[in-house]
Amino acid sequence: MNDDLERAARAAVDAADNTRQTELILAVLQAQQLLNQQQPPAPAPVQRPEFNATKWLVIGGVVVSVGLVGALFAVAIAIGAVCATACLLVLRGMWADIQKGRR
Repeated sequence: MNDDLERAARAAVDAADNTRQTELILAVLQAQQLLNQQQPPAPAPVQRPEFNATKWLVIGGVVVSVGLVGALFAVAIAIGAVCATACLLVLRGMWADIQKGRR
């Protein structure tokens, strides 16, 4: 009978341990569920647009055209500056000759 009491006591202790383990497992599972509910959903993957060669050819053509127009404008300004300088030098020389003739 003493043996039966010891077995019953061991079974009761084992049952209590199993109950505590089950409670801990349930608590961990509930904590994981709460964490999963609090985390924001993962953002959807961003799709990259397809490469459009026509768009880049147009952009390149516009850039080249604008560059050529700018270069021509710079050449025109340089030619105008040279002409204006030559004109001013000629006028200064004429003015000097006129001033010498009057004195």
